[in-house]
Amino acid sequence: MDVLSDILRSLRVEGSVYFCDHLQAPWSMDFADTSSASFHLVRRGECWVMTGERKERLGPGDLVFIEPGRDHVLASHPPDQDPPPVESRTLLLCGYCSFAEETGTPLLDIFPSLTIVREEEIQKHPWLKSTLEQLSTEYMSQQPGAELVVNKLTEVVLVELIRINFGRDNKSRFIGALSDQQISRALQHLHDNLHIAWTLKKLAGNVGMSRAAFSKRFKRLVGQPMFEYLTVLRVQRAKELLQETKLPLYEVASRVGYESDLAFTKTFKKHTGTTPTRFRKQDS
Repeated sequence: MDVLSDILRSLRVEGSVYFCDHLQAPWSMDFADTSSASFHLVRRGECWVMTGERKERLGPGDLVFIEPGRDHVLASHPPDQDPPPVESRTLLLCGYCSFAEETGTPLLDIFPSLTIVREEEIQKHPWLKSTLEQLSTEYMSQQPGAELVVNKLTEVVLVELIRINFGRDNKSRFIGALSDQQISRALQHLHDNLHIAWTLKKLAGNVGMSRAAFSKRFKRLVGQPMFEYLTVLRVQRAKELLQETKLPLYEVASRVGYESDLAFTKTFKKHTGTTPTRFRKQDS
């Protein structure tokens, strides 16, 4: 599995739609103390999104994604402007999404605090456009099973947004890492072979670099030292194995690169605050 797909899989996205309706001007909706990320799609009409000192107009077909914890307001007009005509109506779709707790992925820094995907850009991504249309239709239909379909489609929307951001002129360090021939190969080695007792010298040699040059470039592009990235990746994979399989502890430890249960348990507890055994029991 390629590095991006593996990271997207480990995100374990959850989300849903909680509002879709026609709003007649003037109107305003406050979103405060939101622990999840928010997204809002203007199906018809227009509105404004305001957060802090920033305000942006959203037209028909525009989508806005807002990071977790950022208070924002959607309204028919900004406070310093006259309201639109009373007959002005907006069809608005609102949803939320969250990620697996303590997901240690560098992917999430590709999103600015507020990301707007204009209708023109969505048109260039037919899969996202059709998913958004089906998401709205399913939510409005309220047919049996619609809730499950809406939740799954919301996950797809978020993955598509991440892929779109990868294609933008976004200066996320991790985008640079995946674009760098040698560092991307190194990341692929790590993701594919967690069981190997990696050293800087061994991984650097596999991609044709000196130990010092590799260590410096990896940290600059990925945003953390190689061993720190590897440890977070190992702990994340171990959590998945503990949750999804009944493998004995020594087998989980071996699959993620630890020669002893003791070393694995020590590292796991340091990063999660609990032992592998307790973590598995809490999840059951």
